[in-house]
Amino acid sequence: MSIKNIYLAIHFLVAILALQFSLSYAFDPSPLQDFCVAIDDMKSAVFVNGKFCKDPKLAKAEDFFLPGLNIPGNTNNPFGSNVTAVTVDMLPGLNTLGVSLARIDFAPKGVVAPHTHPRATEVLVVVEGTLYVGFVTSNINGEKNRLFTKVLNPGDVFVFPIGLIHFQFNVGKTNAVSFSGLSSQNPGVITIANAVFGSNPPISVDVLTKAFQVDKKVIDQLQSQFWFHNN
Repeated sequence: MSIKNIYLAIHFLVAILALQFSLSYAFDPSPLQDFCVAIDDMKSAVFVNGKFCKDPKLAKAEDFFLPGLNIPGNTNNPFGSNVTAVTVDMLPGLNTLGVSLARIDFAPKGVVAPHTHPRATEVLVVVEGTLYVGFVTSNINGEKNRLFTKVLNPGDVFVFPIGLIHFQFNVGKTNAVSFSGLSSQNPGVITIANAVFGSNPPISVDVLTKAFQVDKKVIDQLQSQFWFHNN
């Protein structure tokens, strides 16, 4: 092999190692043992990515079990929807496994408002009713953000890529139910309207009037509303 090829091979390996290193810090950690049940007692635990791990010898079946996803969520709220999340905070056995789950209930015309999951891709399956779902791409120079939408019926599946703004809306005349799998034990949620107009302390009115190109009265009205969190 020539010196030039050796040089290129070394650069290639360095690039691959750098990519693997960056990815290892961008998503949930890969487990190095069978499980790492989350525990709040730091005296007898090891700290891993935001949670302490119970001694594996003390783990029990209940650490990996959570009942109740058969029970409909309360949709009597401004959005007409309810998200029952199953993250590491509710199911300690999920710690370090890189997955979580959610049940979403919709009243007729109920909506899960545009939001993002900063740490997870979401795969949604409809089990009852009819949903209109979609996501918007990130900014592209010189182009408008693309919108991908689909009307889903029972058994249909749709994926929302990590970090992208997405939504779900019940377009049927009956209640709807869906389940989502997410690629993080703690995917996080940023509801766009809540974050922009309901932050504490509030974002400067000058910033928002300039950003949205609207009158100050519009921003004052939006910031004065009660922004309900349903996920």
